[in-house]
Amino acid sequence: MKEVRLWLAQKSNQWAGMLLLGGFLLRTFFALYLYPGFDESYYYSYTLHPDWSYFDHPPLVALTTGLGIWLTGEVTQFTIRIGTVILYTFTLGFLYLTGCKLFGQKAGLMVLAIATFIPMFQASFGILNLPDSPLIFFWTVALYYAVDEFFREGDRYQPSYRLALISFMVGLACLGKYHGFLLGLGLMGFCLFSPRYRAALTSRWMLLGMGLFTIAIAPIIIWNLQYDWVSFRFQSMRAVPENNFNLLGAFLVWLVSIGYLFPTFGLPLCWVNIKAFLYQFSAKKDIASQDLKLKYQFVLWISLPIIIPFTLMGAYRQVLPSWPIPGYWGATLILGQQAALWQARSPKLVRQWLQNSVIVIYTLCPIILIHITWGTFQKPSQYPWFGSFLASDLDTSSQLIDIQQLRQGFVQSPVLSSALEKASFVFTQRFFLGGQVAMALVPLGNKPVTTFDGDPRGFAFWSKADEWIGKDALYVTSEYFQKGEDLNAKYGSYFSSITKIGDVPIYRGGVVVQVFEVYQAQNMLKSYPRPYGNK
Repeated sequence: MKEVRLWLAQKSNQWAGMLLLGGFLLRTFFALYLYPGFDESYYYSYTLHPDWSYFDHPPLVALTTGLGIWLTGEVTQFTIRIGTVILYTFTLGFLYLTGCKLFGQKAGLMVLAIATFIPMFQASFGILNLPDSPLIFFWTVALYYAVDEFFREGDRYQPSYRLALISFMVGLACLGKYHGFLLGLGLMGFCLFSPRYRAALTSRWMLLGMGLFTIAIAPIIIWNLQYDWVSFRFQSMRAVPENNFNLLGAFLVWLVSIGYLFPTFGLPLCWVNIKAFLYQFSAKKDIASQDLKLKYQFVLWISLPIIIPFTLMGAYRQVLPSWPIPGYWGATLILGQQAALWQARSPKLVRQWLQNSVIVIYTLCPIILIHITWGTFQKPSQYPWFGSFLASDLDTSSQLIDIQQLRQGFVQSPVLSSALEKASFVFTQRFFLGGQVAMALVPLGNKPVTTFDGDPRGFAFWSKADEWIGKDALYVTSEYFQKGEDLNAKYGSYFSSITKIGDVPIYRGGVVVQVFEVYQAQNMLKSYPRPYGNK
């Protein structure tokens, strides 16, 4: 207790505590009111099918998704995010401690502040229920132990038990998302190309660590052994060029990353890391400079192997904004260190930089949230606070739907309620719609939900292709995605009849922005073909 009181008595730790608490409360607010995204809804389906791993992601996202549901018994946009909101608070805490160990307490506090305010970090790691949340938690814990291992006081490096802990944490990061493997490669690259730390690669602790790493990723291995390594093949195919190489695409990925990081943080983040890279070639050879070079090397090795490949990938395929972001997370350590130096020279300028960034970010984010939930920009709207100028059919944010409205549409309609009760299963024509439909309907009748499409993702593994032959179903789809598709051409030969029985309008701003169409599909005649999974 004495150590805890001494720790809390330090001003930087008090500020850190306030940042952690304030960030937790803000993330909770956004998690409560932001409608669930397609991916989040889809990961809810993971919780309905516990398994060693899944087709498109490792298993930990199922645990973070399910935590709130298991605690409350409710399926809402907030309960599927409870695990993420809580976990990110601990992630930030470990990042603060890592920054303090690596560059000092002032730098650690700056790292914490920057990571707390960057919008993309907040969304991907701390609000939205994504695989990135468990990934970045164990990623950060691995960095904490790595800093403890490689930057202890003393002239001669001696491998320790921490290597085993680091390896285990990297393995757990891999259970969050496959990016974790790149973290492991980065740490090994740091040791290999730093003569001082090469002994780590051949030590008994590394041998033990490899065993623990293998144990950690065993769920992924076990699942893939059952399905001919389909998950690894699916992910690796994304790295294969599909079109001609165009560097403009990579530049656009970088620009988008800067935008999501927020320019006042994203641009300095890139600049200081470029400077850190160039610093490696400086002629300075005193002890302090050599120590700083090693620390910069460490951060660059766990950052650039993520940032560079996923940015260059944009030259030949579409890259999701979240793919390179874990690399920028590690790079924040250098920005925090530089910001602490800037603060020592120009405290007023640094204070204005942080304050103005926070003011703009936390003005824009609530405005965006209000629009998503109330349609304040859409035309027409009952709440045109900021002027109605965006047609709802052109506003992609209208695809984020209020799950409760879809659920209540079934509850309040005797026809739909009766049809749901009689149906053996429910299906959609998009895997992400399957997640939205599952969130809305599974709590009502616990009916299996699946997807009949050329890209069924995890749904291809959660049932057998022929298990519903001879049974009746409900087909639930969004008018937005049904438009332009010939229903009979796609599903007519698979059922004796498909009849529309109702609509569920989804309102925003007092205006219908989406309509879910419900069809009764009777007597499934044959199984729908699957490109992978249980045939």
